[in-house]
Amino acid sequence: MDRSGNLATEELKMTREQYILATQQNSLARTENPQFYPVGIYGWRKRCLYFFVLLLLVTMIVNLAMTIWILKVMNFTVDGMGNLRVTKKGIRLEGISEFLLPLYVKEINSRKDSPLVLQSDRNVTVNARNHMGQLTGQLTVGADAVEAQCKRFEVRASEGGKVLFSADEDEIVIGADRLKVTGTEGAVFGHSVETPHIRAEPSQDLKLESPTRSLVMEAPRGVQINAAAGDLKATCRKELHLQSTEGEIFLNADTIRLGNLPVGSFSSSSPSSSAPRQTIYEICICPNGKLYLSPAGAGSTCQSSSNICLWS
Repeated sequence: MDRSGNLATEELKMTREQYILATQQNSLARTENPQFYPVGIYGWRKRCLYFFVLLLLVTMIVNLAMTIWILKVMNFTVDGMGNLRVTKKGIRLEGISEFLLPLYVKEINSRKDSPLVLQSDRNVTVNARNHMGQLTGQLTVGADAVEAQCKRFEVRASEGGKVLFSADEDEIVIGADRLKVTGTEGAVFGHSVETPHIRAEPSQDLKLESPTRSLVMEAPRGVQINAAAGDLKATCRKELHLQSTEGEIFLNADTIRLGNLPVGSFSSSSPSSSAPRQTIYEICICPNGKLYLSPAGAGSTCQSSSNICLWS
């Protein structure tokens, strides 16, 4: 047993030595012919990479410079930009501002010490729409006219909200205490005029005139014309007709004068050269309604001086 064990140990040692020797020879052979594999980017790829990195750096610098320039030109601050300021109550614009696209706001107010001016090279149009987007009202201020398209247009007083002027499809109402027309031609109405009172200004005459046609005033309960402190004159070129179909014509005055009436004459049977001058006449009427004067006598002299009726 001891001998066989020694032999096995020796064989094991020889095998180990042979393995070590073989391993050393292989390692020596490998070290004699080494192969190197370079790691990294070389050649044209390296040059392209450096070029793109440089281009990216230049682009970043240009973008940064443009951003700084825009911030400076637009006057960006903590509160806003340019004439635009953001406050607690909303947005505030100072100076002249231009809007190239539609502006949607709820309310526009001006400063207390300056008016609100909306200016356009063509016209200014304000539209109102309902919840469905349909146009319900429009106000257009143009170079030639101001147009308003709506169901009802109203102008109210600043104090109390009294309606001064309103217009719709049915009627036009003027609620001012006084309507004043300053044109030299006055007010022109194409159709009838209905009013309870027509009055001229103080110390001015009231004149109703129809240059080419007749002037008619009608009232179912009567027409009353009064001149409290002056004369009432009615002048015409042809006939003046006073007609009452169911009543009477009543003339009540201290003196009633009928001027330019013709005077009838009659021949007396016993003329006298010393007869006094005739100063009293009586008014006579022809069958056709013509009036004339006849010298008054003890009785009526209309029959004796009725030659006026023969020539009328």
